[in-house]
This record gives sequence, C-alpha cells and structure tokens, in this order.
Amino acid sequence: MGTTGRDAALLLDLDATGQAALIRTGDIAPAELLEAAIARIEALQPRVNALVDFDPEAARRQADGREPGGVFAGVPTLVKDLLAFPGFPTGFGSRLFHGARLPGTSPYAQALRRAGLVVLGKSTTSEFGLLGTTEPLATGPTRNPWRHDLSAGGSSGGAAAAVAAGMVPVAHASDGGGSIRGPASFCGLFGFKPSRGRTVAADIPPDMPTAALLADHCVSRSVRDSAAWLKATEAPGHAAPLPDLAALRDTPPPRLRIGVYRRDLFGELPSPDALAALDAATRLCTDLGHDVVETAGPACDAPAVSRAFFTLTAAGLAGMADQAAALMGPAFDAGLFEPYTRDLVRRARAASADEVRAAGAALAAAGASARAAGAGFDVLLSPTVPFTAFPLGRHGPGQDPDDLIAFTNRLAGYTVPASLAGWPAMSVPLYWSEAGLPLGCQFTAAHDADALLLRLAFQLEAAADWAPRLRAMQDGLACRND
Repeated sequence: MGTTGRDAALLLDLDATGQAALIRTGDIAPAELLEAAIARIEALQPRVNALVDFDPEAARRQADGREPGGVFAGVPTLVKDLLAFPGFPTGFGSRLFHGARLPGTSPYAQALRRAGLVVLGKSTTSEFGLLGTTEPLATGPTRNPWRHDLSAGGSSGGAAAAVAAGMVPVAHASDGGGSIRGPASFCGLFGFKPSRGRTVAADIPPDMPTAALLADHCVSRSVRDSAAWLKATEAPGHAAPLPDLAALRDTPPPRLRIGVYRRDLFGELPSPDALAALDAATRLCTDLGHDVVETAGPACDAPAVSRAFFTLTAAGLAGMADQAAALMGPAFDAGLFEPYTRDLVRRARAASADEVRAAGAALAAAGASARAAGAGFDVLLSPTVPFTAFPLGRHGPGQDPDDLIAFTNRLAGYTVPASLAGWPAMSVPLYWSEAGLPLGCQFTAAHDADALLLRLAFQLEAAADWAPRLRAMQDGLACRND
C-alpha cells in the first residue's frame, strides 16, 4: 500500500496524541498512518540507523488486531532493544544475543499493547544499556538526525534518533542514570524519567543490583504524549495517581521555588553552551513568575558514588553472564561481548562480597544526600548534560575502559542524582547552540511529584515551543548528505 503526501505530512506535523485523535474520528485509517511510518523508516534508516529490528508485516498484523479504545490506538512506535515485546527479538544491543527471542512478556509490554500502540520494530541501544552513546558493535553507530557525524546519546539513542527524525512520533525508552534524558537533550526532544515505582514493572531481574535506579518511559516531541504514555503505564492503585491529560495541561503549576545549580556531582562546570542554555531556562522560569534561586545542588562523595555505581553495574553483568553461560552451554561465547562489557565483568570477578555490599550502602547514602539537597525547593534546575552532541567514535565500546568510565561520570554528573533519589526528572529542549545543535535543561522534583513537573513542562512548552525547530530539521533530513 502506498502513502499520500497528506499521510507523510501528518506523520511529521502531528504528535502521537494528534494522530490517535484523527484515527478515532475516522479522518485517517490506521493502515494509512502505519504505511507512512514504514515509508519514512525505509527512507531514513540507512542514514540514521536507529532500528535494530524492523518488521512491517508484524506491525500490520498488530494493527489489524490492536486493542480498541487505547489512548494511542493505531499509533506507530518502536520499543527499545532492552525490553522484550511479543513477536520481536530482544538482543540487548549485544552480538551474543542478537536476534534472540525471549519467552513471555512483562506488565510494561502489556500496558503498551493496551494503549493501542503498533510496534514497528526495536530501537538500537548500547550493549546492555551501559554507555551514553549508541554505537554497539552488533549494529554499528546510530547517527544524530541533527548532524550525522554526531552521537544521538545513549543508551536510548535509537529511540531518540527515530523520534527526532520523524520515523515515529513517540518511542519507548528507559533510564538508569540518564539514558532517556541524555538522548533527549542531544536530539531536541522532551525526555521524562518517572518517579521510582510510578509505572508497572518491566522485565528487569529483581536481583539486579541497580534495578532500583531503572525506569521505563518514552521520548517524545510533545509534553502531552509523555504525560499520556505515563498515565497508560502507571501502576494500578498508585498512592498519587496522575490526573488526566486535560487537568495536567490546563492547570498551571503554582508559583514555584526553583533552585538552579551549575556544577555537576563532581564539582565541574559544563560547557559554555550548557551554561547559556541554563541561563536561558532561568530567565524563562523567572518570566513565568517562578522564584529562581541559586543553590549548590546535590553533594556527596562523587568518586565513591562512581566506584559504587560501577561495582554494582559490573556485579549485575557478571551475574547475567553466568546465567547466559548456564542456559546457552557450548553456544555461549564471552568473546562476543564488547571490550567494555568484558572489562566490567572482569572487575566484578575481582570484587569481594563486602565491596558489593558497601557499594549498595554508598548509593543509598548518595540518594539520601540528593534528597536533602532538594529540601526547601519545589524543583531543581540544572543542565541535563554538560555539552552538545559529540562526535561518533570518540566514546565507543572499544575505547579504553577507564576513559569510558570517566566519560560516563562526566556525562551523567547532572542526571544520576535523580536516579539515586528516585525522583522524577525531565530534559526540556529550550536551547539551540550557535551551531544549531539542541541542548536540554533538566528539571527534577521530589518523589511522586511527577504531576507537578508535567504541569511545569506544559507551561514551558507553551512559552517556548520547540516543535517548529524540530519540524524544520525533519523537512530537510532526507536530502542532507552530512
């Protein structure tokens, strides 16, 4: 089935909420919208490389049997290659598991199906979500739609690149220390990390040492898509349920006390571009009537937090490798892990049980310190990441492991405190550099204050709409040769 110019324009002009509304009113058939997305992916995937798996026929079957009445009924999307979804392989960005199909499903995947989303494929990720750039050896680098020699970030780089490029209007993503927020910043999107425990469970092993840091959500062009996605995946019976979309959108936040800080967890200042972005966000919040106050931000023993984080991450990887070896038998080949992954497993083998226990205690203490830094403020404001998108190849999985750990510390110096504290956090695309590259600012709030952050996000979006910049980039994407 072909697509019309009207269908292609709707794919770019409308967010997921707008597309779903047209489907509900009968102004467009779900099949038309799906074919437009398929055509857009086929045109841009060779340039952007945002998908590890693409199955139009599976998507057509889903569209025929989709759940009626879901908030996103008939809207095309992608699922990150760390989440198992029925009918698609789950490779975890790894050569060892590339193309593997996992049995069963998760409450999170079921919630996406109930929302009516039509999954076209799986988006790329760094191996096991480890790196803040999406350049896995299994699939090659994912390229930033704003400039193809730059990274889209990680680990949700494929999701962010696909949405920014206009392949789909919204896409599943996940975040353990900034893996939604970083790619959203680099790609000019809205990226929200929910509060700990806000959503139904994804298929994260409960014994994973860093499981409490992980959150599943999406990257989106619009605030309303993110809010609707969160409502659709919210845990039943939550103590502080989200209001409906209209209430979030139409009820502006009260006058907020916003603490703004410039230095990251390690005491480092960001790039001049990131400082300019922060100043612009500060002025905007002041113009909107909020009280913006300079503060020091979260403080803790940052080197100890880094050691603890990587100790626990490595322990989880070693446990996963042991399980895979037991299940795969002779087919297991640790040499198919990327060099960075192998080095982390090696470090885990050398760590004692006491070191692992101490690492858990260190992260818990750092979370408490972060929560203390937020006391007295409704919202904290900082850079999301310390710089604009960086060149591909600079921080790939074959680089020196110590350099990659240092890169991760630098990249996540603003985002990881919210993960440790269990806070909701969002990257809002409020600034573009002189070179034309997007750079987000991060807003965080207390645990379960997701609705407050989303109300602020709606207010920021109305005051500084980023959609025209994104649309202009998408218009010229297919004919660029950078």
